[in-house]
Amino acid sequence: MRRLIVIFLSAGLMSACAPRGTVIVDPAAASVGSVQTVYIATTRGPDPESGEPFGAERSKETRYVRLGVAVPPVRGLGQIEWPRPHARPDPVHDFLATERDILSGPEAFRATLSQQFRHKPAGKRDAVVFVHGFNMTFAEGAYRLAQLGHDLKLDSVLVHYSWPSRGHPLGYAYDRDSVLFARDGLQDLLEQVSAAGADHITIAAHSLGSLLTVETLRQMASSRSSSAVWRKISGVILFSPDIDVDVFHEQAAAIGELPQPFVIFTSKRDKALALSARLTGERERLGNIDGADEVADLAVTVMDTTAFSTGAGHFDAADSASLLAVLGQIATAGGVLEGDGRVGLLAGTVVTVRNATQIIMTPVAAMSGMSN
Repeated sequence: MRRLIVIFLSAGLMSACAPRGTVIVDPAAASVGSVQTVYIATTRGPDPESGEPFGAERSKETRYVRLGVAVPPVRGLGQIEWPRPHARPDPVHDFLATERDILSGPEAFRATLSQQFRHKPAGKRDAVVFVHGFNMTFAEGAYRLAQLGHDLKLDSVLVHYSWPSRGHPLGYAYDRDSVLFARDGLQDLLEQVSAAGADHITIAAHSLGSLLTVETLRQMASSRSSSAVWRKISGVILFSPDIDVDVFHEQAAAIGELPQPFVIFTSKRDKALALSARLTGERERLGNIDGADEVADLAVTVMDTTAFSTGAGHFDAADSASLLAVLGQIATAGGVLEGDGRVGLLAGTVVTVRNATQIIMTPVAAMSGMSN
């Protein structure tokens, strides 16, 4: 227990030293960076202390936002730089918002999305719905999706579900409860995106956001009213899912036939999930399982990114420049988002264990893929 307290205090100190993400609007940044538009549904309430419109409080009302994010021209692949406190924002190096338009309600949200889908040919009106993880502010989740959309060159409408995370390393219990609170809001968002005209919806979730996503899918699977939306879900991607392995099996059994492809990014060097497992009295979480044999009865693809893990290793697919280069090629080619979810030897060694497929990604494969 002493060791856990030290780890938590260290995490708190590191978080205090590094600037936390806040939305700073600078329209002039649009002429410097590459603007990614993110459409957001959020069940965050206002912050009573700072006055920010989207804080950590839970809100029964879902609000909708269109956020323009300028990705700066000078940055490393996978990196998000925040303006330093009390320093002038630098659009050459810092992520900045070019606009923050709080929409009037769900009708305005659907109308805004519909305009974006109409610019795309029928059958290719794709949306990526991103669900952030533990210890995230409103800005951090939205900017992460903008970074992924930019770095992976995604040709999809970017939609973010911002559920009420405490945004603090000691807020794990609050965030776990918020996951249960936020399920109806995520289901409603998927229904809104479908009604706006999306042909295909890919759900991408990180950490505790994965638990929220699978719980919502379980909820939707038992509701006939969600059948139209369900048919449009063309893939689910869980990055470092913070889910108990036994719980995931029960969730999958309740869902029945999983949306395909169903991809799970794992790393045996994920320090955050190792700590989460200890806190819950388990050996591991879904995001740091030893291999695909632990989910062999399920139609899933396990992408093992252990070889790319550095630091906390909790979001390699977004942070690692070399892994992003490989994933960018896969996304451009449609690899992991089509068919049975396999991407061949581009990513590394492919192992099939009953219904599950494991792809062990390696830096050697990354260099080989980048040279082709």
